[in-house]
Amino acid sequence: MATDYDTPRKTDEELHEESLEELKARRADAQSGQIDVDEEEAAESLELPGADLSQEELTVRVVPKQVDEFTCSRCFLVHHSSQLAKGEGAKAVCVDCS
Repeated sequence: MATDYDTPRKTDEELHEESLEELKARRADAQSGQIDVDEEEAAESLELPGADLSQEELTVRVVPKQVDEFTCSRCFLVHHSSQLAKGEGAKAVCVDCS
């Protein structure tokens, strides 16, 4: 960044006063702005620890392991055969775990 050496320089006191005024202005701006939040929507997405979820029903379609997939012996996740780093069968290891 270029510096203009011909401009008048400010004293430390002037810089200090400017920064205080600037901080006060920023604080006033921060306090004046309010976030528009729909409280009902926020409450619906909030899950409390220990909440009773016994009435909730989760539907997930489970697909059996395919011919071109393997189960990693370290992370126990099912991966596509392109993710195989080493081993075969029960000793197969995925790229992420190798």
